[in-house]
Amino acid sequence: MALPPEKASELKQIIHQQLVKMDVHGRIREVLAETIREELAPEHQQLTTDDLIKALRQRGIIDDVMKELKFVTDVNEKERTSAPKPSTHFVDREPPVLQKTNIDPTRRYLYLQVLGGKAFLEHLQEPEPLPGQICSTFTLCLHFRNQRFRSKPVPCACEPDFHDGFLLEVHKDSLGDGSKMVDATTMLSICDPVHMVLIKTDTFGETTLVASYFLEWRSVLAAENGVTNVAVELLGVGTESKVSVGVLNIRLEMYPQLNKTLSPEVTNTQFALERQKTAEKERLFLVYAKQWWREYLQIRPTHNVRLVKIFAQDENGVNRPVCSYIRPLRAGRLLDTPRQAARFVSVLGYERAPVIGGGGGKQEQWCTLLAFLCRNKGDCEDHANLLCSLLLGFGLEAFVCVGTKAKGVPHTWVMTCGTDGTITFWESLTGHRYIHRPINPDDPPLVEQPKPLYPYRTIGCIFNHQKFFGNCQPSDAVEVCVFDLHDESKWKPMSGEAIKSVCAPGTTSSVPPFPPLCASTVDPAVTSNEIELQLRILVSEHRKDLGLSTVWDDHLSYLLSPALAAYELERTTSISAGNEEFQDAIRRAVPDGHTFKGFPIHFVHRNARRAFATCLRSPFCEEIICCRGDQVRLAVRVRVFTYPESACAVWIMFSCKYRSVL
Repeated sequence: MALPPEKASELKQIIHQQLVKMDVHGRIREVLAETIREELAPEHQQLTTDDLIKALRQRGIIDDVMKELKFVTDVNEKERTSAPKPSTHFVDREPPVLQKTNIDPTRRYLYLQVLGGKAFLEHLQEPEPLPGQICSTFTLCLHFRNQRFRSKPVPCACEPDFHDGFLLEVHKDSLGDGSKMVDATTMLSICDPVHMVLIKTDTFGETTLVASYFLEWRSVLAAENGVTNVAVELLGVGTESKVSVGVLNIRLEMYPQLNKTLSPEVTNTQFALERQKTAEKERLFLVYAKQWWREYLQIRPTHNVRLVKIFAQDENGVNRPVCSYIRPLRAGRLLDTPRQAARFVSVLGYERAPVIGGGGGKQEQWCTLLAFLCRNKGDCEDHANLLCSLLLGFGLEAFVCVGTKAKGVPHTWVMTCGTDGTITFWESLTGHRYIHRPINPDDPPLVEQPKPLYPYRTIGCIFNHQKFFGNCQPSDAVEVCVFDLHDESKWKPMSGEAIKSVCAPGTTSSVPPFPPLCASTVDPAVTSNEIELQLRILVSEHRKDLGLSTVWDDHLSYLLSPALAAYELERTTSISAGNEEFQDAIRRAVPDGHTFKGFPIHFVHRNARRAFATCLRSPFCEEIICCRGDQVRLAVRVRVFTYPESACAVWIMFSCKYRSVL
């Protein structure tokens, strides 16, 4: 049966890759040398192909190759005919799970293999986990040119057993040049690094950022055979950014193999030129920023205590201009509205950057977007940066505001400017929105002034990916601030060209590219059922300890669903709907002479035991769970709402009905 040309080309490619992987060519050369040495006398003329095949068969090399090649038949004919690209099948022996990947033989790929880790000394004393035992795990997350990957979780150990391979398409973003095979010289000009983030997940599901590393992959362009092995030393984050946390062994390989590799001198010269260019741009921006700050202080001496933030440290302790943490981010089909984006950002966990020791000082750490998304939690700055980027993606004029809340606590939030001059504040930690109406301090006392509902007290500066403004109004109190950004007597701007020189995407700079958002991998129905079942067991056990029996009312539990859906809708859209139907259904389900009590609560984690412990701390909820009386019926309903990056809003409602006995 004749194969179509693209199938034949792909099959040749797979066989070639398999032969390279097994180093068959090297073994054939050895056999050839041995055969010539042992079996050929000087008078013999030449060695035939049959002689060579016989020698290979005797040494078992042909058998080895045939064992390695596995041919898998796809039963699903319909899937095969509808696939736009032919699928390549790989058989993974441990565990025996069939994996498929689409490989286009006309495109260039970087195959990155992680071949174990070593010297993770913090886990030197950890015992080997028993089979089936829950233990802390490491997960490696990668981002390269709009592609994201995640390794299988491996148990935390001094030498973690990472064995994963990632196929990175080099020309993922391009359209014009993407149709032809890129050569080594073109790839040398692609300065995007492979961003690697190592996450630790403990036995309770809590995540910690262990390391963030930018891998320079282009060294493989000068490697012999297009393969190179790299030992990557990972450094800690925040206050530990100078301390080694471990070493990863990484193997880089180009597919298909390069026809012509570059010399190490060429690649090293390119890297040196890029570093020099970036350093010069950053030096010039620093000179400009110092000059801007001097001018700002000369306007008013009190400006030196205002929160004007031009640079911020990332997780690796590198100072970056704050504008580089923002970039218009489009969520594709994962988010539909700006308010839904605000809801998504608010359900990502909030956690202040960890500080070792006391002192009460706030540790500064603005995370790169990949580190924030992979950890699924971060500080208020991380939330504000992400929300601002998403709102810019939705076409709004958005800025991050740096200022203080009550008691002078530093805080960041987001502001949007409407075309009609309306100023809206967005609180990234809650998703709440506030319209700003400034108070005019020169108005007579009898003029009624608007009462601010927002929690913000002062504002020092605002910025986005292209603009930076320092507040130079007489007072930095938010309630009297006028947001006329074109008036330089109120807001001192930075040069847009200066910001662009260090923050514009695509330029040779130290600013990492933004990763795309990933769809949720959480099944909302399955997760809701699991949490509900666990809560029922916890409630029954708790009541049993109090000497109370538990009778569940499944119908009443089901009737609570519309209320939970309405609560989430209200959080997302600020619109309340469906309350009349819910109340009517409850009245019908609760007989005359009976009392109904309900308690809704909201979480952004999926740990049932933690949620139950929190609920018991509320006297209203404890009253329902520990209800005593005649004909007591209990109900609990859980509804999990999923968002991108597997973020979840979990709504739980406990309720009971019982006969009122006076």
